[in-house]
Amino acid sequence: MRAVLLCAGRGSRLDPLTSDRPKCLVTVAGKSILEHQIGALAAAGIAQIVIVGGYRIGQVEAHLQAMDSECSLTLVDNPDWATTSSIGSVWAARAYLDQPFCLLNGDTLFDTAVIAESLKMMQPGINLVVEYAPPEHDDMRVAVAGERVVGVSKQLSGEVASARSLGIVLSPNEDGGSYRAALEAVMDAPNGEQSFHHAIVDHIARSEWVHPIIMEGHNWQEIDRPDDIVAWEQRSMRRAA
Repeated sequence: MRAVLLCAGRGSRLDPLTSDRPKCLVTVAGKSILEHQIGALAAAGIAQIVIVGGYRIGQVEAHLQAMDSECSLTLVDNPDWATTSSIGSVWAARAYLDQPFCLLNGDTLFDTAVIAESLKMMQPGINLVVEYAPPEHDDMRVAVAGERVVGVSKQLSGEVASARSLGIVLSPNEDGGSYRAALEAVMDAPNGEQSFHHAIVDHIARSEWVHPIIMEGHNWQEIDRPDDIVAWEQRSMRRAA
């Protein structure tokens, strides 16, 4: 299993914290977001991790070189990070989607159990980790019908979307499943490079089964604003007490 972390963005909503460093290197509870993620992935048994950088990628490279990790860490450059949406980072890492993979947003903190349990629960094909919760304004909304994901978009109405995505896509297939072909189809569409990477899962869901992995009761937090850092640190302290 190979993990792919999408860490190319700046994260302007975290200014001034990201004025001199990429979002993935912002410090939360004493460690960078990237360190938290690599540690959780390693603890879940994933030994190969690909990191897609872009904004101030030299800092990411230096950070990885200074890290003490047993994992194999590969840094991939997304030269188009400033002009494409998150799908541009998936495109930059497409050569690494030819085997079982776990693809994650590079700005989300999570307990190791989120990854470990997702790996146990994933089924053949494409899997999306979701949480049943009323979607908030900026959530990636997910429509689930029975045991199948039928739609993924921030534009889904509250009546349709019963869940929100944790930003984690998995496939246990030896060839990575249908994900790369769907990536190419979305990129070939008009303005495809401006799509969120969830558009790939949405494209797959129109023609084949996408399995929802329901994650409940574990600590996770997307880091978009300074308040999100405070929320993670406070929640982590309560759980550790």
